[in-house]
Amino acid sequence: MGDILHPPMEQLQDLEYCIDSNPPWPETVLLAFQNYILVLGTSVMIPTMLVPMMGGSDGDKAKVIQTLLFVAGLNTLFQTLFGTRLPAVVGGSFAYVVPIAYIINDSSLLRIQDPHVRFTHSMRAIQGALIVAASIQIILGYSQVWGLFSRFFSPLGMAPVVGLVGLGLFQRGFPSLGNCVEIGWPMLILVIGLSQYLKHIKPMRDFPIFERFPVLISVAIIWIYSIVLTASGAYRGRSNTTQINCRTDRANLISTAPWFMFPYPLQWGPPTFAAGHCFAMMSAVLVSMVESTGAYKAASRLAIATPPPAYVLSRGIGWQGIGVLLDGLFGTGTGSTVSVENVGLLGLTRVGSRRVVQISAGFMIFFSILGKFGAVFASIPFPIYAALYCVVFGLVGSVGLSFLQFTNMNSMRSLFITGISLFLGISIPQFFDGYWTPHRRGLVQTNAGWFNAFLNTVFMSPPMVGLIIAVFLDNTIEVDKSKKDRGMPWWAKFRTFRGDSRNEEFYTLPFNLNRFFPPT
Repeated sequence: MGDILHPPMEQLQDLEYCIDSNPPWPETVLLAFQNYILVLGTSVMIPTMLVPMMGGSDGDKAKVIQTLLFVAGLNTLFQTLFGTRLPAVVGGSFAYVVPIAYIINDSSLLRIQDPHVRFTHSMRAIQGALIVAASIQIILGYSQVWGLFSRFFSPLGMAPVVGLVGLGLFQRGFPSLGNCVEIGWPMLILVIGLSQYLKHIKPMRDFPIFERFPVLISVAIIWIYSIVLTASGAYRGRSNTTQINCRTDRANLISTAPWFMFPYPLQWGPPTFAAGHCFAMMSAVLVSMVESTGAYKAASRLAIATPPPAYVLSRGIGWQGIGVLLDGLFGTGTGSTVSVENVGLLGLTRVGSRRVVQISAGFMIFFSILGKFGAVFASIPFPIYAALYCVVFGLVGSVGLSFLQFTNMNSMRSLFITGISLFLGISIPQFFDGYWTPHRRGLVQTNAGWFNAFLNTVFMSPPMVGLIIAVFLDNTIEVDKSKKDRGMPWWAKFRTFRGDSRNEEFYTLPFNLNRFFPPT
């Protein structure tokens, strides 16, 4: 047998900047703005879907988007400073949509005739549920319970989970791109061409502009192209779906957004609390914990850092719980999780710098306060983002599969666990998703609406289903005989903060706070 040309590597080598190295300031600012542009897709899509269901107007939608971006900026700063310290953007999460839809369709809220009054009462009910549910993450994080549970993870068990964090979002990729192929297809081709085929072309002083800023360049070109199509009447007489997805003037954000708005806690009024709402929301909190855990693993690899130890992972989950609490207090209309698309952007640009993500948090806060300016960027058609998602979600999925290099993939046990976890992790959520709409209870239909929402949320999440299957099988099938096959000899040293000397470089708290919060 010839020499192995590509032995397993603990850290990726094909990146320019790692977690604690920083590009020059002009490049850092542009990279940060690129992160801001990418996070807008989810930040606009979630309120666009949920606010009209609550009875809110376009003005209410613009205000919710601004609040969501403002809190996302705060949460990102807290997470990069005091949480895992990984370069991960924390933004709005689709995992909360099912329990939020259950709350919106509560009979007590549907009886309210005035749309604006129903909107504010719905928002206050969502706030109350988020505030209570946030306690789950805070307790599991700061009590180190989630860290203790993570000791059951192995490279074999986590590879499908991290892979599904990216691959499980396929519905937001090409199916959404297909809603407007005339701008989606050119966007997909352009971003691949710039980032892969033209990356070595350096027109500006040996600077790889196409590799660093493929999102900014391609979004600017296709956005202008879509504005020209809209102005020329290319969509006149087309279906309503095409009009909504393709036109640049249908979001009504620029006209309704205020010039200046500073989001503040309880801006919609005092939260209201209902036991059923709170229990339903807890399911989304559990799902977001699993999804974020997978995203943290991917971010650490794309930032050339070691996998986050159990202590750091718990610290991050604790701060994420505080983030959900802030979502409830400010009224963002949804909860928070790690932005998977921004994790993928680390690999696309080959820049895993923490500072870049922190500066991007500043852009989120700045443009959320100056509403009109932020609304200009927020009016980018969603198929443009869908094309980007095809690339960045795929990157995150491949990072998850790269953990398999530390396992024995010549073992039938490893092949079985990996295959069935990936297949069922996509198949089961797709089955549940086919039965769910915002106005139906979904596949699970009992007299307890909160129970329906709880189970539908859990089983509609590919990473959650993948974790349940992969971790269970990995810890019950021939465990003692398969430590090396599972990759445990490599994984063991990353379980504790002191297990690897590099952890201190990557995960030590700033301002010498480790004196007061010593790692374990």
